[in-house]
Amino acid sequence: MLTFIGLGLYDENDISLKGLSVIRSADVVFLEYYTSKLMGTDISSMEKLYHKPIRLLSREDVEQHPDPILDAAEAGSAVFLTAGDTMVSTTHSDLRIRAAERNIPTRIIHAASIASAVFGLSGLQNYRSGKSCSLPFPSGRWMPTTPVEVIAGNLKQNLHTIVYLDIQNERYMHIHEAITIIEEISGRLKVHIPLFVGIARAGSDDPVIFAGSGEDLRSHDFGSPLHILVVPAELHLMEREYLERFAGLKPSDHHLA
Repeated sequence: MLTFIGLGLYDENDISLKGLSVIRSADVVFLEYYTSKLMGTDISSMEKLYHKPIRLLSREDVEQHPDPILDAAEAGSAVFLTAGDTMVSTTHSDLRIRAAERNIPTRIIHAASIASAVFGLSGLQNYRSGKSCSLPFPSGRWMPTTPVEVIAGNLKQNLHTIVYLDIQNERYMHIHEAITIIEEISGRLKVHIPLFVGIARAGSDDPVIFAGSGEDLRSHDFGSPLHILVVPAELHLMEREYLERFAGLKPSDHHLA
């Protein structure tokens, strides 16, 4: 059996009781930590709670050399852990398909996902969410325009956009960096983005949610990562009131609604 288990948003205590029970009874525990991670804990704390050693996986281990994972699942009970909800913000469909091709039973145990948490924290209506996008760190002259093209397409349809910020090893994109990149691309494409919502450390005891213009967010202290952005469409009256009360949106910014 190969069980995909989401770990939740922030620390080792975010896992479900069901997920914890399955981990403790498993023969082998794998952890994928390259697309996202729990910033409020570390591997040793997780192992202490799980009563199991953890095998840390690289992207190459999962995407190019998954046989050790599948061999362990074929021989006994293996679990594959990811931050968030294992099949939402990070999709490991290929690994599950490979397991099925070897007649290995699989199942999924869900957990809180940043994809839903951002709407609870911001008050934006999740049914108005359009296509999401990821914003990578520029490399030399390479600065893809796709994220802003996605944002622009959603704005035309009056839909909100979740913008996932890049993670590279121990380098985490901060909101002020993301705003600078987006505004540079927006200038090239002549796309106007009047409002952003920045969220830091969702799932922790001290998340930060702040809404305003790009300039407002660049000057705001969001603290340590992980950070994520939302580009809202035209605000509903209740969305605007929520952002004013809980995210510092200035009531005078009526042009945003």
